[in-house]
Amino acid sequence: MEKIVADTSIIIDGEIAKLIEAGKLKDCEIIIPVAVLDELQSQASRAKEYGFVGLEEIKKIRELSEKNNIAIRFEGERPSMDDIKLASHGRIDAIIKDIAKKNNATFYTADYVQALVAQAEGIKTSYSKPEIKTTDLEFERFFDPQTMSVHLKEGTKPMAKRGKPGAFSLLELEDTLLTKEYLSSITTQIVEASRVNQAGTVEISKPGALVIQYKDYRIVITHPPFSDNYEITITHPIVKLTLEQYNIPDKLMERFSEKAEGILIAGSPGSGKSTFASSLADFYSKKGKIVKTFESPRDLQVDDKITQYTQLDGSFENSADILLLVRPDYTIFDEVRRFSDFRVFADLRLAGVGMVGVVHASATLDAIQRFIGKVELGMIPHILDTVVFIKGGDVSQVYDLELKVKVPTGMTEADLARPVIEVRSFENRNLEYEIYTYGEENVVIPISKEAKSAGIERLAEEKIRETIRRFDPEAEIEILSNNSIQVRVDKEVIPSIIGRGGSRINELERMLGVHIDVEPKLPSFGKVTQFELSESGNNLVLELDKARTGMSADIYVKDQYLLSAHVGKKGKIKISKRSDSGKRIINAAMAKQDIKVLVHD
Repeated sequence: MEKIVADTSIIIDGEIAKLIEAGKLKDCEIIIPVAVLDELQSQASRAKEYGFVGLEEIKKIRELSEKNNIAIRFEGERPSMDDIKLASHGRIDAIIKDIAKKNNATFYTADYVQALVAQAEGIKTSYSKPEIKTTDLEFERFFDPQTMSVHLKEGTKPMAKRGKPGAFSLLELEDTLLTKEYLSSITTQIVEASRVNQAGTVEISKPGALVIQYKDYRIVITHPPFSDNYEITITHPIVKLTLEQYNIPDKLMERFSEKAEGILIAGSPGSGKSTFASSLADFYSKKGKIVKTFESPRDLQVDDKITQYTQLDGSFENSADILLLVRPDYTIFDEVRRFSDFRVFADLRLAGVGMVGVVHASATLDAIQRFIGKVELGMIPHILDTVVFIKGGDVSQVYDLELKVKVPTGMTEADLARPVIEVRSFENRNLEYEIYTYGEENVVIPISKEAKSAGIERLAEEKIRETIRRFDPEAEIEILSNNSIQVRVDKEVIPSIIGRGGSRINELERMLGVHIDVEPKLPSFGKVTQFELSESGNNLVLELDKARTGMSADIYVKDQYLLSAHVGKKGKIKISKRSDSGKRIINAAMAKQDIKVLVHD
């Protein structure tokens, strides 16, 4: 019986399985060195896709061998730590060849160097030159000039988005349900093509997830344990535009050319942000600027003069150290998402590098707010000066940021002046938002005729309520004006709010930026009692429990003192309808306002 020993390369390429299926391997014994299994396991543990592909192939070889009555076994010892350390110098390969020599077996390999060494040692060798397809890959048949992305998921029909940003539709491409085997074959084809073709690069490789940039296709492959099923998502840019093709106003073009150095491009997924960023990169490159990009994955369609960087050793912070040494004029930072990304963007901008960032956001302001909390508030206008919102592939809105020291809109006291970030519409210079510190919080206030007072009152009421309720959870807040409020609390907590010599109330007024009047809600004496309100002739009658006869009563409307009265016979209090107090009670009852009666001896 013929014996064959398979090395790692020929297993990954799937040649052994193909030979069995073609009937070219039969009546033989397949020996797989334990060193091969360990090497593939090591690669899979380090999230290398080749490890997963190789282990799947071994599983397939075993299944085919059982069906075709081919013997299969593992032989050899597990590599030692020294063997693993010297793997790149051929130690593992030598172990595999020794097993072939020991068993007088044919050595099967797809590695040309391995084949030459084995033949030099006198080992019977079968070299299989890899036939790897690098053109017209299987996934490419799903694309046409209008296809933005293709979505392939196990157990579903192939889908594609066709159209253009902001005007696309999701279509079924075929009626056939996709299988795991079919998707796995597409993955193997892409991985092999990327391995031998300079056009393919593995950008991210983690357990259950693989991202490959193949030519101008961004390919995301997921499978368990990361996703519930096998899935492949492939996106492809359908247009490449110059900045001039966006019909940008001369004023904005002048801004890009002469002043803007902290640009933020925002928009929802699929809106055309990256296409605009690529256009801006080419625009600066053609103006004689040194332009670099930060991307993961590197999928921007830019001129060959522009170098595309990715994460160095898993971090853009490390990439930034190298970037500063090459002295770029502009850096395009695609997909600013993580906390560290915002810090790197800010550090590079403050170091004097012109920065263009791309972020996901549903509105222009949301893009700015993503920087709040990640960098100091006052530094944001020094980092960002122009925010561009892309919608449906076009420039929808542009904001201009500027830092000023002023009294925020809606406040009137001069001593409330503070640093304020003004967010203005670039087109007409209208003030849209103000961002500043209020108390201990960073706040964003919309500025418009309708929102000026409403915004400040809402902000003041929320902040004041939060502060005052530390003293009285049931405190009542009333906004008297933009810079004055009235607070009603239990009488017992008033000294705590005022503080010794008014120190605490003064500190609260300074922190909150408003004048505060403190009043008691209800007197500290007396007990609230139930009553029935009725009419009798020209009088209102408040009927209490008969046990209250002879006691004194204080009457309040909306917690404001109205009058004091004596509880008469049978627990009744009579008040003339024509009196001011009677009229107030009638109005309160009709408006369903709170009326309280406190009785005491």
